[in-house]
Amino acid sequence: MGDIASSWWMLLVRGLAAIVFGFLALIWPGITLLVLVVFFAAYALVNGVFALLSGVRHGARSRAWLIVSGIIGIIAGVLAFAWPGITSFALLYVVAFWAVFSGVAEIVAGVHLRKDIDNELMLIVGGVLSVIFGVLLLIWPGAGLLSLVWLVGAFAILYGIAEIALALRVKNFTSSPTVP
Repeated sequence: MGDIASSWWMLLVRGLAAIVFGFLALIWPGITLLVLVVFFAAYALVNGVFALLSGVRHGARSRAWLIVSGIIGIIAGVLAFAWPGITSFALLYVVAFWAVFSGVAEIVAGVHLRKDIDNELMLIVGGVLSVIFGVLLLIWPGAGLLSLVWLVGAFAILYGIAEIALALRVKNFTSSPTVP
């Protein structure tokens, strides 16, 4: 339990990064593809690095899934930075598959964490939101980049709120007394 509670701030940073990214996407709906790629790449890298760090610090039950989620985020961010001129259609699929795979990894991590923490539901909720978001993008790819901007912004804000709620819940374990 100490490992998870001591890294609560990593979840908080991930949540704050998601909310900042979401608001930037909503504030500038007419942004160019290049700016969207940079915003997405930066968010995916930050999210991936902190998920990877959390995975390295956690116990055996959740370690692998958090590491997988982190690696997926880092790869998605690097790919987006490497090819900033990709079309909105290609970006849509990068975002969709990243959301589905990282969401599944977070759902599995949440299920594994149920023995370590109470109310692991926030990690699962974040994962479910991620999977739903990715599937919706795959079902309606022709919605266009502007729609993607709004979907990405709304998803990121909701996901960030779920991550912050989890961080605050986990942080409570650092200040609660342990019973011998």
